[in-house]
Amino acid sequence: MSTLDEIAKLSGFSKATVSRVLNQSPHVSKETREKILAIMKETDYVPNRNAISLSKGQTQQIGMITMDLNELILSFMNSFVEISGRYGYQTIIYTTGGDKQKELQAFEDLKMKRVDALLILTSVNEQNVISSYCKYGPIVSWQRMDHPEIPSVAMNQYDGYTLALKHLIERGYKRIANAFGRPSSINTHSRCLAYEQIMTKYNLPVMEKWYYSTIYSIRDGEQLLRSLMDEKDQPDAILCSNDLVAAGILNEARRQKLDVPGDLAIVGFDNSELSRTLGITTILNPIAGQAENAFLLLAPVLLERDMELQPLSFTLVERETT
Repeated sequence: MSTLDEIAKLSGFSKATVSRVLNQSPHVSKETREKILAIMKETDYVPNRNAISLSKGQTQQIGMITMDLNELILSFMNSFVEISGRYGYQTIIYTTGGDKQKELQAFEDLKMKRVDALLILTSVNEQNVISSYCKYGPIVSWQRMDHPEIPSVAMNQYDGYTLALKHLIERGYKRIANAFGRPSSINTHSRCLAYEQIMTKYNLPVMEKWYYSTIYSIRDGEQLLRSLMDEKDQPDAILCSNDLVAAGILNEARRQKLDVPGDLAIVGFDNSELSRTLGITTILNPIAGQAENAFLLLAPVLLERDMELQPLSFTLVERETT
């Protein structure tokens, strides 16, 4: 196995130049980089990660914090891992189960320099607690945060929900129910605001009795529709917190012999593979782009250079359920 000295000798470049290639430095020409990388491949050179970390003052590791794992979070993680890897960073997953103390271990690891940065996917600690760790390293969040020290790549779901509402109203649906996620989340508040403003704008009833929260899964969607079927008056459309809920409502609608979209229209959120398979109208949530932007927000500290964020927007994906 080759050493750094041997790579420098074979390539004809200095150890400093070889180190810059290993450290993903932008201050190396394309031709030089390609020549050095080719020699590394030929000689089966494996860089000593600990040595690189010491020379850079970094661990080359980013922590990702989440309460649990689901299809949506895994999709975001996969995209973040991919772009992090392109710049030489590995990732560590902290799965907390909603335990505040378990979650704080990730922040303590940032403080102790066991990781270089943190990405929050879902968090349960108070924002003032989280922000107290910002002095130890960069922190970025996918969960929407209302704090100046914690940048978030989450998009305002008011915009996506507005697209869904206008689509339903244009199709003639007037009695619209809402299946929300966490009642205290900023996303839920944004969706409520969108619903109330758009319904009022079109002189349609704001049906607060059809506000349902903590609806996350296929089973939750099935149970929600069963409870709605027991009521005297029923909605003619349901907007869902995600595509899993929409799939559950669609499954139960078929069991109840409802015509979808004739008797009931269903709109999901996120444009997951499940929504495509089942033909569910949904809102495309550009998760991969948000994951990339999360890394780009860390770049000024990790890579010592600013990188331009991707412009992103929600898109309506119309299918058979509306």
